[in-house]
Amino acid sequence: MVEYPITRAENGKKLHRFLRQNLPGLPLSGVYKWIRVGRVKVNRKKGKPDLVLHEGDTVQLFVSDEEYAALRRRGPKFQGVPRTFEILYEDGDLLVVNKPAGLLTHPDRQEHRDTLINRVLAYLYDKGEWDGRAFAPAAANRLDRNTSGIVLIGKHAQVLRELADEIRGRRVDKRYLALVHGRIETPGTLKQALIRDHEKNRTRLARERRGRHGVAPETLEAETRYRPLAVAERLTLLDITLLSGRTHQIRAHLAGVGHPLVGDIKYGGKPLRGLRHQFLHAYALTLADGRRFVAPLPAELRKLLESFGLPTDLPAETSTST
Repeated sequence: MVEYPITRAENGKKLHRFLRQNLPGLPLSGVYKWIRVGRVKVNRKKGKPDLVLHEGDTVQLFVSDEEYAALRRRGPKFQGVPRTFEILYEDGDLLVVNKPAGLLTHPDRQEHRDTLINRVLAYLYDKGEWDGRAFAPAAANRLDRNTSGIVLIGKHAQVLRELADEIRGRRVDKRYLALVHGRIETPGTLKQALIRDHEKNRTRLARERRGRHGVAPETLEAETRYRPLAVAERLTLLDITLLSGRTHQIRAHLAGVGHPLVGDIKYGGKPLRGLRHQFLHAYALTLADGRRFVAPLPAELRKLLESFGLPTDLPAETSTST
């Protein structure tokens, strides 16, 4: 018999998912059979596949050590995955990192290996904080590939759920610095709903409520607040508060009112003095408990602002509400 104590990392996981993760050599049909015939028990009692595990529980596997070893997944080696990223804050539950522009948060169809989350997993694996079998730490928020700034990583399932609830409940204050084309003189709020085109990887304003064949496309409510910080020539530096977290929300909202982000070619922006991606930096984030994290401005964005005589100091902790 093999006993497996449930730690905080597995807290809240269902029994069948726990077994699938820890015994990848056992097919799903085998998982259900083992539970049904009593080869798997929780606290020495038979359970059901959907039984929720809690920290302090003990899972008993009535299997030989040799069979258990054969069914276990080998820990990931992360060969070729860099471990380089900037850590803004870390404790036993939370990792706050400053993502550079050009790095994906999660794998996509083109890039599976070198992503922010894989770098984080490799880092935690090397430290011995994650063994590759328990719940995998994950990002609570996401930034576009060419957006830089703060990403929250929950190290445990419970922490990740709490962060997700805070973000959905708009109890997390998320601030961005953006440089846009055109002059904006006064603060404002954009509440235009959005429509996501997954095939084209674009987001557009929901001005047209009807789609093809008279079918209404799915619309997503979105709200963006902005405050002008400085103007130079026909450019405006904005302090932005993201009140909802839709994909490409800031980019689509500002482009929709005639002020695309500098460098954001996809949404009508133009490259400027060598910058060929959107000027958008998630510079500050405040959690519901009051903890505030700040990510310094990347060198290439700082250099561009300096070339126009625009301020490079990050905004103070003020409200952008109107």
